[in-house]
Amino acid sequence: MDYTINPRDISPKTVEKNIKFLQLLSTKFPNIESASTEIINLEAILNLPKGTEHFLSDIHGEYETFKHVLCNASGVIRRRIDEIFEGRLKRSERQHLATLIYYPSQKLSLIKKQEPDLKKYYVKTLIHMVEITRNLASKYTRSKVRKSLPSDFQYIIDELLNVNENLMNKEAYFSAIIKTIIDLERADDFIITLSKLIQDLAVDRLHIVGDIFDRGPFADKVMDELIVHKSVDIQWGNHDVVWMGAAAGSLAYIAIVLRISSRYNNLDTLEDGYGVNILPLVSFATEIYANDISKEFTPKANVDNLNRRQINILRQVHKAISIIQFKLEGQIIQRRPEFGLEGRLLLNAIDYKKGTVKIEGKTYHLNDHNFPTIDPADPFKLTDREMELMLRLQESFLKSEKLQRHINFLYNKGSMYLSYNGLLLFHGAVPLNEDGSFKMVNIGGKEYKGKALLDHFDNIARKAYYAPIEDPNKTEYLDVLWYLWCGPDSPLFGKKKMTTFERYFIEDTATHYEARNPYFAHRDNIEVVQNILTEFGLDPVRGHIINGHVPVKVIKGESPVKANGQVIVIDGGMSKAYQKVTGITGYTLIYNSFGLVLVAHHTFESQHAAIAEGKDLVSTSEFLAVAPERKRVSDTDIGKELKQEIYDLKLLLASYHYGIVKEKK
Repeated sequence: MDYTINPRDISPKTVEKNIKFLQLLSTKFPNIESASTEIINLEAILNLPKGTEHFLSDIHGEYETFKHVLCNASGVIRRRIDEIFEGRLKRSERQHLATLIYYPSQKLSLIKKQEPDLKKYYVKTLIHMVEITRNLASKYTRSKVRKSLPSDFQYIIDELLNVNENLMNKEAYFSAIIKTIIDLERADDFIITLSKLIQDLAVDRLHIVGDIFDRGPFADKVMDELIVHKSVDIQWGNHDVVWMGAAAGSLAYIAIVLRISSRYNNLDTLEDGYGVNILPLVSFATEIYANDISKEFTPKANVDNLNRRQINILRQVHKAISIIQFKLEGQIIQRRPEFGLEGRLLLNAIDYKKGTVKIEGKTYHLNDHNFPTIDPADPFKLTDREMELMLRLQESFLKSEKLQRHINFLYNKGSMYLSYNGLLLFHGAVPLNEDGSFKMVNIGGKEYKGKALLDHFDNIARKAYYAPIEDPNKTEYLDVLWYLWCGPDSPLFGKKKMTTFERYFIEDTATHYEARNPYFAHRDNIEVVQNILTEFGLDPVRGHIINGHVPVKVIKGESPVKANGQVIVIDGGMSKAYQKVTGITGYTLIYNSFGLVLVAHHTFESQHAAIAEGKDLVSTSEFLAVAPERKRVSDTDIGKELKQEIYDLKLLLASYHYGIVKEKK
């Protein structure tokens, strides 16, 4: 396909081969004039600078930090303000303008209480905001910007952004529009609208490289933001598939969601965010484990405002659901021997009289001997009370409209991996052997490796959610989805075993170790990395792999950049639970027309401090790859699609020239 071909050089035979398609295309472009106009428009778009892409990973429910990163476009908006107004506005004025753009509604409420001359403030602010908007819009076609404009103020914004340079009294015309907006008391609404437009123009596409859920308190709010974002894709993380499986009705995954939520004291996300009724679980746990306040089940976060009684209840809930999880997982392992997880059947390895457990031939003392719901003769069987509880919880998960809407979005916008603009995005790993070759993995009696393995998991994950409950293979699909959480060859888990049981019940920390898949040892091996890129159809020399999943321990000198820049790990610890390990507050990778920029976020106090005191997220930037020439849309995946559209339109022009398809005037 040569999109630069002259329509006159296309043969009638080529046109006739595509006649049905061209007849259909002619309904949208009925004549030479309309087809030619569209070709001119597409050619113009191809020569624009490529849009700015932002990559984030491992948000883990930290809504305030995520929201601020989104609002300030990882510092892009503040830097653009500094570039435009350096020498014209004081530093404090530039920060005030930035905060107003990030949080317009909240900031305006404060301004109205403090500003003595509100009209004067509105005039100055609106002029500055229009200038910022015009600057950011300059890299897009007028048509694309128009499509981004909200219906409210659409005509006015278009006029302000595109005032004719030759218009006499241009400044008077501009000022008249601003004055009318203020006189009609629409200044607040206009500022809010412009702020949202500036944020949209600063980020052309958002990539989330896994783990939206768990640990932080507001995963539901993060999902609310993503659903309304203009252009987003998601590569599933291991914590995301837990919620995907729970929403599909998997009892094991429902137990895992509840265990992690109680471990980090985030049950409010389920109860208040998603309307899941956890009262039956609380009632069950406080009755069955009434005198059990095992310290191993103390919540790991968000306990500062809890009293001793509340902490004890959380411990009981935490332990009750953990035991249920171990039982349900044991049932999966028993019916799926191909998973190779028999060594993780630990409840039947316990000597309940001696209080010991045998793991890999070695006996360990348990630090907790209270197992009131376990029958040593059949340790993986739920009691009648436990089964009744789980079925009630399952019903609550399945009937949560908001949860189902969020998970459906996660499937529609998500995947196991994404190849986009020369980058390969996946959350965890591509399973490898010790020598760096692709590992063959048995799933359902068939073997897969490399790209085929991730494609198969993607396919099964979708069936697990969308297959009707009466589908005889539904349980199998859900079991494979569970494997993605903790399987030794799961691309999302990336470890040989998950030692949750040991961390709760065995003091010997040697048993807590979770050996990683060889992929992580080979991420600095250029040959292996280039083999992976080739496997996924990308340029092995110029391509890059973008990962999350494993926090980068910046505080210990670890670099997020591997294999001479061909692998970039962007889990910098947005989750507060990880920040002591990483030493920072997360990363954003930015891919603009000049190259790849890694932004490290260092401190973010709170949204309140940002609004009231103008305290921004402190970030530093590092160029990782500078393009030899500024990248255009023609260099991107969207550019490939546009080139195909241009070629198709030239075929249509040829069909009109030959009279094979008739024009409609």
